[in-house]
Amino acid sequence: MDNSQVPAVGQPSAFILGLPKAELHLHLEGTIAPETMIALAANHQQRLDSAQAGELYRYTDFTGFLKCFREITKYLQTPEDYELTTYHLMERLAAENVKHAEVYVSVGACLWWERNFDDIFLGLERGRVRGERDFGVSLYWLFDAVRHFGPERAMLVAESAVKHKVYDSVIGFGIGGDERRARPELFAHVYAYAARNGLRLTCHAGETNGPDSVWAALQVLKAERIGHGLHCWQDRELLAYLVQCQVPVEVSLTSNLRTGCIRILRQHPVKTYFDLGVLITLNTDDPALFETTITREYQLAQEVFGFNDVQLVQLARNSFRASFLPESKKQEYLKLFDTAAAPMPA
Repeated sequence: MDNSQVPAVGQPSAFILGLPKAELHLHLEGTIAPETMIALAANHQQRLDSAQAGELYRYTDFTGFLKCFREITKYLQTPEDYELTTYHLMERLAAENVKHAEVYVSVGACLWWERNFDDIFLGLERGRVRGERDFGVSLYWLFDAVRHFGPERAMLVAESAVKHKVYDSVIGFGIGGDERRARPELFAHVYAYAARNGLRLTCHAGETNGPDSVWAALQVLKAERIGHGLHCWQDRELLAYLVQCQVPVEVSLTSNLRTGCIRILRQHPVKTYFDLGVLITLNTDDPALFETTITREYQLAQEVFGFNDVQLVQLARNSFRASFLPESKKQEYLKLFDTAAAPMPA
């Protein structure tokens, strides 16, 4: 990706930093910065210098991005690695006034590398508990399957999610990966199993493929939230459905640009969606790979797309409304806006 295509924005304003936020589309493995990667490699007697680490984060298209993501997961090997990564993530979220996050963990990649996920999950939980205690951030886990590994491997991830649902932090199941290589219909039985066992449902859809992929995620998989939804604008009926049913769409501006899913950021339909009444949220997706932060995404919305302060407040409120939190907890977070030094939407 040519970084010259990425718009330069100012430092996030005090207003944006001060907004209470939730982040709902965030991959744990994609939060690992190159310097952390070097430390993880050293922990396993592997030498990785800054130039080599930098190469891990280089890609020119969506396929290359997926390869980078896979290579990064290779360095996550032990429960301690996952604990450290989780703790550092929650520290960064707190610095941006993120109160709640729903974080994808690539269980599919973990199983592909033949890691013992039961042990790794204990590391994830240790990091989460310490992070909540030290930084006051709440966090839910979304178990993420790699769709291009196929439905059989996705079922293993769903079964693991059901097994670990004894932990209140395990909230949902979803599929990511290469949308072009595995259509949603292949996973109908996997999603049905997850739903029967009380898991909330998400799906990456409409990122590299068109509206048909989103329709299938909604109608066949019964997904409650759509990850990306970049190409929903191509189908007016789909947009009307999203508005009528208030289906949350997890927008990731920089991600869509950096992976080449959109060539020019100003062409992103984020403002169109918002103006039509789609329940959109802003997210970073893989912030270390895309060199972004959640406050930068809000700043982009304002500087590139013209969202005013009142509209940014609405986006922040949406992030809690679209979460999988219990209704009572949502209302508790939404009350933060009553006292925040921020303009309120009409």
